[in-house]
Formats: sequence, C-alpha cells, structure tokens
Amino acid sequence: MFKKIKVPKDEQIKITVQSIYLGHHQVTYKGIKAIRCPFDYVIYQMIINEVKPDLVIEIGTNIGGGALYIADLLDSNGKGVLHTIDIVDMIDPKVKEHNRIKFFTKGWEDYDLTLTKGFERILIIEDASHSYKDSIGILNKFHEVVSVDSYFIIEDGIINELGLEKEYDGGPLKALREFLPNHPEYTVDRKWCDMFGKNATFNVNGYLKKMI
Repeated sequence: MFKKIKVPKDEQIKITVQSIYLGHHQVTYKGIKAIRCPFDYVIYQMIINEVKPDLVIEIGTNIGGGALYIADLLDSNGKGVLHTIDIVDMIDPKVKEHNRIKFFTKGWEDYDLTLTKGFERILIIEDASHSYKDSIGILNKFHEVVSVDSYFIIEDGIINELGLEKEYDGGPLKALREFLPNHPEYTVDRKWCDMFGKNATFNVNGYLKKMI
C-alpha cells in the first residue's frame, strides 16, 4: 500500500493528451524526426517481435525516422522487409541506406498488391493523412493481404480526443466504425490499445488483429 503524501509543486506530474501530442512532434530516432507517440513505439517493437513479419507495409513515410526504426526491428528479428509508401520524397538520406527498406512515392492508391505475393507474414501500418477518406480507402484496399495472427494498425484515432474530428471528416475512428462490422475476421486487440490505460495510445481502437 502506498501512503498518500503531499507532493511539492515542483515534483508534481501533469500529463495531458495535448502535452503528449506536442511532445510526439519532437521524437527522433537516430537523430531523424520520427513523429509517433512513445507509447506506440514501445508497442510496435513488442508486436514486431511477436509476429515476426517478413513484410511490413507502412503507409506514410514522412522524413523516415519511423521507417528506420521498423527496419532496425526487422534486423533484430533477422528477417523481413519494409515497403514504405508516401506521395512525396522528403526522406532523410540516412534512411535510404537501409537495405531492408523499399520506397514507394506515388501514394497508396498506386501501390501494386501483387508485390505482397510470396510473403507469409504481413503486417500493415496505416499512417497516411488521417482523413476518413484515406483511412477507409486503405482499409478496404489492404485488409485482405494482412496475415492471420498479424495486425492492421490504424494510427491517430487520437485526433478526435484533440478536437480535430471535423477537420479530418471523422478521421480514422469513423473509418473503423464503418469497417469493423463488415469484417468479423478482425478484432480490436485490447491488449495493445489498453496497455497503458484505456486507449492510452494515439492509435485509439486501432490495433486490429486478424483472427481468421
């Protein structure tokens, strides 16, 4: 049992969704900007270690710090490649040196799904524009290629909590509410969504495990 004591003001802990949101824009990996909630970085390494995918598809590269992190996790597993997709090439040159990463810069709609053939364990991370239109489009296009017992991770449902739902036309959560009732092969894995507290993740209800 912990005894409740009065904590001096300069030792008090004050954390809000807004403070974490502002902080996640400052996250780097090996000195390269990697905009992702630290909670989710920890979860990603656990999932990739558990699933041991031989293909990860990341939709939304940005500068590429997140892609580099994922590729290094694949290195730790000793297997796997990363296909990272964006609509522009603003990728740090250091990221392009990693031999496990293949870059696609014509957007998710142009990505050829036949490139997934021959891979046995496929995991997908949707981190595109966060608009409802893109989120539902990506879910509908890519859901079939995710492997059983692997994950389709839909990022940034947190925008609703930040008051940005209208700006993104409902965003990822609207897409999930539409997608999940029609796809019983997927379930929201609460083990990951609630690891640090109920939906204490930027990927609110966004860790989808493919069951069948």
